[in-house]
Amino acid sequence: MILEYKGIDIFYKDIGLGKTIVLLHGFLEDQSMWNDAVTILSKKNRVITIDLLGHGGTGCIGYIHTMEDMAMAVKAVLNHLEATDCTFIGHSMGGYVALAYAELYTKDIKGLCLLNSTYEADDEERKLLRTRANKMVQSNFDNMVRLSFSNLFSAKSKAIHKTKYESALQAALKTPLQGYMAAQEGMKLRNDSSTFFSEASFDKIILLGKKDPVLNYEEILQFAKRHNIETHIFSEGHMSHIENKEDYLLRIMHFIE
Repeated sequence: MILEYKGIDIFYKDIGLGKTIVLLHGFLEDQSMWNDAVTILSKKNRVITIDLLGHGGTGCIGYIHTMEDMAMAVKAVLNHLEATDCTFIGHSMGGYVALAYAELYTKDIKGLCLLNSTYEADDEERKLLRTRANKMVQSNFDNMVRLSFSNLFSAKSKAIHKTKYESALQAALKTPLQGYMAAQEGMKLRNDSSTFFSEASFDKIILLGKKDPVLNYEEILQFAKRHNIETHIFSEGHMSHIENKEDYLLRIMHFIE
């Protein structure tokens, strides 16, 4: 399905009946990453998946897509669908967007699951890496996407999940250059949501990969323990929906129920 928004098309799906679950994909992904989850969750719930700005079939509205920009686009879809009291599950960048949404529209949030994601802002090193990536990607898009995507998996994971890995990589390569750069700039600018997330009254859980090269799971575990936030650690890395599919599906089903 398509919603016209600020001169672009936003692609989304709305499947099933029951409690409303909103699934937000990560950087260089699209709503297809949730196919396995949608099949299971839509049996008892209303499941909404959305291609975020500059990803999948959704267009770009500028050269900087802040997390708030993406959250407002999500809000436009949910308003169109008259969806309220939503539980959000956000993978990586999708978690940042879910947090931005929660800060803007707190009363709409019933629960929030950060999947391989964090409440923290980028540190200076990460900001510099994003700036460098945006310079390099302009002259060598395919190689940059392949490299950044490959780094999310161990050699063992790529071999074990070869078909899923290749499918996810092909989706990543369809990301337009503008979408890539705008998302990177937006992630650089995102606010630290540590205080908001720790104090929020909605249901919360953080799902992490022990071998995640992007996040420091030990620091996040300590934060979660201090603030009594439920966590679960998967055995592998950043792409838990591929590397730990069965466990990931069980955990999000448990959180929703």
